[in-house]
Amino acid sequence: DLCINTVKLRFGCDVMKLQGRSTTSLNAEMSKSLPFIMAPKNTAGWVGDVGFDPMGFSDNFDMKWLREAEIKHGRSSMLATLGFVVQQFVTIPGYTHVDDSNLAPTSVGASAMLQIVLWMGVLEFWSNKGNVTMETMFSDPERVPGDLGFDPMGLSVGKSQEEKDKLALQELKNGRLAMLAIGGMIHHNWVTGEPLF
Repeated sequence: DLCINTVKLRFGCDVMKLQGRSTTSLNAEMSKSLPFIMAPKNTAGWVGDVGFDPMGFSDNFDMKWLREAEIKHGRSSMLATLGFVVQQFVTIPGYTHVDDSNLAPTSVGASAMLQIVLWMGVLEFWSNKGNVTMETMFSDPERVPGDLGFDPMGLSVGKSQEEKDKLALQELKNGRLAMLAIGGMIHHNWVTGEPLF
């Protein structure tokens, strides 16, 4: 009857409220990236794991699906970052030049933007053989997140698994940086009302 209530915290400890006192006991490895929270157990063993999952997404969603989403968003952000900068200096013939890259979609119109969305949807459907929902995307247990079988330059041919993991880590890190970069560039233009350069 000493124990009135036990509360499980995400911060890696059990706090037992006793009559007039509380005790804390660490029961898990702490995260490398955020040392004040527990290391997420479901990210262990994945390339690029630094123990960063403060919201606990890996506890609630399929880790393959999360990794696929991270890779796709990273790849899109790398292309968007490049396009955001290039658009300021290069204009496609027949279109009006705009200095602010945030305004570029207005110069091409809604039809061109909808074409991009449509064809990306077709590509997504085709690349996953029609399995585009979170429940069905990895119905094939052999499917590796982010591996679309597209390697026209043969960059992964003849590479050991360690070398492939190194390339995958480089892609993840560049994608994570690009996600921050494109967000920063967009917000720079919104806040200042001026182009990047």
